Amino acid sequence: MNILYSLFAILSSTFTSLAPAQPAKEEMMEWDAAKRLTWADYKANPDPESDAAASTTTYLSIEYNISSNKFSYNIKSLFSKDRSWGRHRSKYILGHEQGHFDIAEIFARKLHKEMSEYKFNKRTYQKDLKKIYEKVTKEKEETQNKYDEETRHSINRRLQAEWLTKIEEMLLEYEEWSDY
Repeated sequence: MNILYSLFAILSSTFTSLAPAQPAKEEMMEWDAAKRLTWADYKANPDPESDAAASTTTYLSIEYNISSNKFSYNIKSLFSKDRSWGRHRSKYILGHEQGHFDIAEIFARKLHKEMSEYKFNKRTYQKDLKKIYEKVTKEKEETQNKYDEETRHSINRRLQAEWLTKIEEMLLEYEEWSDY
């Protein structure tokens, strides 16, 4: 018996949730080191209730397949074009927003590392895999929030530059796990 499961975590400036399926008809872009975000990727209208310059929505997804006491998985770090928006579209603000997408990629790699180290247990795998996923996505959310808090949503230019350097270092630290 093959069983396919899918988990998604959504991150935007205002909320994080775990949902059993990807929202319908949402245009997505997978993270790619060679493809940086552009303002053309931001298709949503700015939130009138928000004073933010921009909002980037990312998904960290994992699908796993269970068969004959084995499991395989596929992880994706995704950007939602339909939920992301920019009010103040400068190169500098876009760099901050790219940082959010890069952080999502870091945690996709961390999820791959955790999943690759998991020893399959037929009786507990559902609980085990959910626990791994929730741990990684919680850490991702905390890092995203810390990024915004410390940079004051990119207003603090010195800390913004430090964070972009830190993000690049974390991408390199988890590079061996980028083959998910």
